[in-house]
Amino acid sequence: MSEIYFEYVVQGAYVKVSAIEPETKTEAIVVVPRHLSEEQMKFQALQKLSYLLKKQIKEE
Repeated sequence: MSEIYFEYVVQGAYVKVSAIEPETKTEAIVVVPRHLSEEQMKFQALQKLSYLLKKQIKEE
């Protein structure tokens, strides 16, 4: 994972956070409470992205 893009969409009391890995075009989306810090939001999204990338490797 060389570079990760993040996108934040506020939806009421929640934020939809997308983490995108451009090389594999893998996207992870998490919905988190709005009161979390940006670092906490990124951490949640990166955890899911890491899980999805590992899952892809096992399936190959």
